[in-house]
Amino acid sequence: MTVRLVFCLKRLETLTQEEFLAYWHDVHAPLVRERSAALRIARYEQAHPVPGDPAGLIARLRAAPEPYDGVASLWFGSLEDFQAGGSTPEGRQAAKELLEDERRFIDLANSPIWLATDRGIF
Repeated sequence: MTVRLVFCLKRLETLTQEEFLAYWHDVHAPLVRERSAALRIARYEQAHPVPGDPAGLIARLRAAPEPYDGVASLWFGSLEDFQAGGSTPEGRQAAKELLEDERRFIDLANSPIWLATDRGIF
């Protein structure tokens, strides 16, 4: 069963949204790609916000909290692959390097992370 790590990102307050998105896409994404084999990441996607505030009315009607600055999704072939990625010296080193970089642009304390299984509906 495929599993997906979902990371809802809030940027550091010192960065504009444009700076955050550029760093995340242009600097961090290549680091993830380079370390994907060690971490057994099968697929990596970044969800960037649509410019403007097209969902603002819906969010206000629902009393939604402030939106995230982006959402990272990392797919693994199985829960075992997810766990195995961090069980080798190479995987632990890769995870450490990514975390060090994430501290440069992500407000980690306010960025939830969780593991999911996708259940297609239509």
